[in-house]
Amino acid sequence: MPSYLIAAFYFFYFAIIAVYVIFMPKVLSMVGYTPSEIGIIFAAAPLVRFAVPFAFIKGLQLNRTVFNQALVLMSLSALAFFAALNSFWGLLIANIGIGIGLSLILPYIEVIALMVIGKERYGKVRLFGSIGFIAVALVLVKALSTPNVAIGFLLAMTVLTSVFGYAIASLEGKRTKQEEEAPDISFNPLLHWSLWLGLILMQVSFGAFYNFFTIYETDRGLSMDTTIYLWSFGVIAEILLFYFQGPLLKHNLQKLLQFAVAGTILRWMLLYLYPDDLMLLYFSQSLHALSFALFHTAAISYLFTLYKERKLAQQFFFGLSYGLGGFIGAVSSGYIYEIWPNELFLSAAAVAFLAFLALLHAGRSEAARNQKLITN
Repeated sequence: MPSYLIAAFYFFYFAIIAVYVIFMPKVLSMVGYTPSEIGIIFAAAPLVRFAVPFAFIKGLQLNRTVFNQALVLMSLSALAFFAALNSFWGLLIANIGIGIGLSLILPYIEVIALMVIGKERYGKVRLFGSIGFIAVALVLVKALSTPNVAIGFLLAMTVLTSVFGYAIASLEGKRTKQEEEAPDISFNPLLHWSLWLGLILMQVSFGAFYNFFTIYETDRGLSMDTTIYLWSFGVIAEILLFYFQGPLLKHNLQKLLQFAVAGTILRWMLLYLYPDDLMLLYFSQSLHALSFALFHTAAISYLFTLYKERKLAQQFFFGLSYGLGGFIGAVSSGYIYEIWPNELFLSAAAVAFLAFLALLHAGRSEAARNQKLITN
């Protein structure tokens, strides 16, 4: 399996995310949607990402056929944004379609990447996703003249993601002729409930950032260009950590998760206290290296070793954290920003602190279980 195919998939997949989280909320705001409506619309995708994995625990399999169908659904849903822009319910349905596609394609590719590349080299390929994110952000900020331009970028990125995703799935199937992972009804996230709670709460805290950072900063006097530069700086920090993080992943992955969340608490507090101080804003964005890059890689690597049902574990990671956590974060941040706009990132910091406590409990519980096994 050529690693450049996986790198290209990540490039275009995270270019989708760039259009989706940076520009689409601002586009809907320009069209006339309220913050609460924006929050509800963008909560649809993470909500279905939460729901979809439960179908696979009941008998469905994430095989190549389902994966390819998800690619088609994602592309058609992006196309539907053109017709649905001025319809609340139309946008909601299009976001549901996007959510179903996103909930299936990334977990499938992540397992292939970890098997083919390994966790130590994973970051050096995954960083191309970050490059795609920043490249589209820098191009679209100059080209965004109408809402249809943003939707056109969204459609183009979904089609290209589908092309490379299809190629990877086809080559991997021919290379290994592997049997698809059978569903295992013994898979039970509740056995490690505090770990999963911490993963979910981390993404709840990100609801304020992913859905309202652009609006939050432009409402406080920053230009759109400056805001995009802040997004881009965070991604540059993320890319650097992805490249150099290999040696870190040889250490305790749970400790790395806790460290990443601690950095996130500081990040949200800086946005709350100093929303228009450019120097501190750039410093807070540098912490994206911890709160996304390190956290994401440590989480998927830990789950890869913790569960034998690897695809299902990755589906639940994206479903429970980015799905359920993203849904709660999107809806709650919409209402918080509408009622208490200045306290948006204070609330995010409080939720991140709860995530830290949950992961601290998970680490202590795991240590206690290991000690019990040793004594027995």
